[in-house]
Amino acid sequence: MTQTRGRVAGPASVDRYLLPQERRLRVITVRKHPAVLILPIALAVGGLVAAFLLSATVLQTQSQARDVVWLLWLLLALNLIWKVINWAVDYFVVTSQRMIMTSGVLTRKVGMMPLGKVTDMSFQRSFAGRMLGYGEFIVESAGQDQALSRIDHIPYPEQLYLEVCEMLWPPTPAPDCKMCNGSGNVVLAEERRLVTVTCPNCDGSGKAPDPNSRYDETVVDGANPNTDPNED
Repeated sequence: MTQTRGRVAGPASVDRYLLPQERRLRVITVRKHPAVLILPIALAVGGLVAAFLLSATVLQTQSQARDVVWLLWLLLALNLIWKVINWAVDYFVVTSQRMIMTSGVLTRKVGMMPLGKVTDMSFQRSFAGRMLGYGEFIVESAGQDQALSRIDHIPYPEQLYLEVCEMLWPPTPAPDCKMCNGSGNVVLAEERRLVTVTCPNCDGSGKAPDPNSRYDETVVDGANPNTDPNED
């Protein structure tokens, strides 16, 4: 998993779909878990074993049937190679603004969901996922059908889930100004009624005043503070 908080050179197949500000701050970039290749690998290996057994026994004297069997296994091998190539170029990316899923080699497909549209996100893990270390994200978006409603074979699911949730719902920072709680206004009681006035502590900015901006009155060396400078 590629995870950074600053500038990083990502895969070229992903960078071309990112906005300039997203290229400066990519947060998460992952491939799907290699478990997605288990089925094509099992088919290719099982087909190879079956082809050897049939060629050495039942089809030992039937050359045409053996050729058909090996041709079928060749298709399974090509399917495995194709799946591996697709797995190598497919990425799940989470930036500061959206989720992106890129897939496909000859026909490129890019699914996207803005983070602001996400209303809920959960993940689930099957028994195989718990054993091998992958999970599935389920994303909900204000009752609308989205391109990324289900994202399967996600590696590091617990860690990735917490990190994405932190981006979706960041913690609210404590207000700077303690007097107005960051609102910039305070309520005062005046003549049996409540009035709203600008916070005198932060001048309505909601931020704590800079202590370095406060300074004492300038006193001229040698001057008598009790003497009126305009007095003759």
